[in-house]
Amino acid sequence: MQALSFQGPLSLVVSYAFILGLIIGSFINVVVHRLPVMLSRQWTAAARTELGLPAAAEVPRLNLSVPRSCCPACNHPIAVWENIPVLSYLALRGKCSSCRTPISIRYPLVELVTGILFAVVAWRFGLTVQTAGLLALTGLLMSISLIDSKHQLIPDCLVQPLLWIGLVLNSTGVFATLDDALWGTVIGYAGLWSISAVFTRLSGKQAMGHGDFKLLAALGAWCGWQLVPVILYGACLLGCAFFALQALNPGSNSNGASRMMPFGPCLAVMGWISLMWGHFVREVATTLLN
Repeated sequence: MQALSFQGPLSLVVSYAFILGLIIGSFINVVVHRLPVMLSRQWTAAARTELGLPAAAEVPRLNLSVPRSCCPACNHPIAVWENIPVLSYLALRGKCSSCRTPISIRYPLVELVTGILFAVVAWRFGLTVQTAGLLALTGLLMSISLIDSKHQLIPDCLVQPLLWIGLVLNSTGVFATLDDALWGTVIGYAGLWSISAVFTRLSGKQAMGHGDFKLLAALGAWCGWQLVPVILYGACLLGCAFFALQALNPGSNSNGASRMMPFGPCLAVMGWISLMWGHFVREVATTLLN
């Protein structure tokens, strides 16, 4: 990994990264809420066109910036002062200023976690090219993980930029050589697809979606082919831990849908950890396998 860096006080870099993470976390909340709806509208319109059906009734315009965010209970437009990451939630005591409906704790948690992750990246690498790349990676993986957890969907419009940013960075060897990154992309996709195909053939059940294959391919573009097996192995361990926790909570198994586990967040967590502490992760994985 190349040490491409610039001079600057680490504490200041970490502080700015934390604040930036809070802001990006607020935007991630918007992405998680709106992007699946936007994609659903696009797919519905494309399907109706393909089937020769008349266009659906016109719906209000929706993208990541329009309309303004509002309370889902009373449609009260959220003012600027009500949209300050974490602080506004605390000032409003977790309730809408208009109708007093409780605001989901998920919003400030996403902002806070993103801020902490950004700060950890800055603390680990300082003011470097690696930090800039990993901040982009962190934001994209947070968005992918939250959308997959809620909708069991990994949008191509998030995975494709993730893959290309990794390849562009590694064209100068920031995290891996370009050859290793390209092989990581191929092995990531083909390896997980092969495992899924074998499982589907043996069990008669669909193991995972193609979004998982694409996500591991994108992570391979960042870390190189050497860490792809480590990411997959660690993600499987996280998945096993999830099912173990479900087994300890009988109420969670009352509904069959609750047993379904999105694999994207597991891949995202292990991909992030592997890029942050690759050598350590490789040593731990080798020890466990032995």
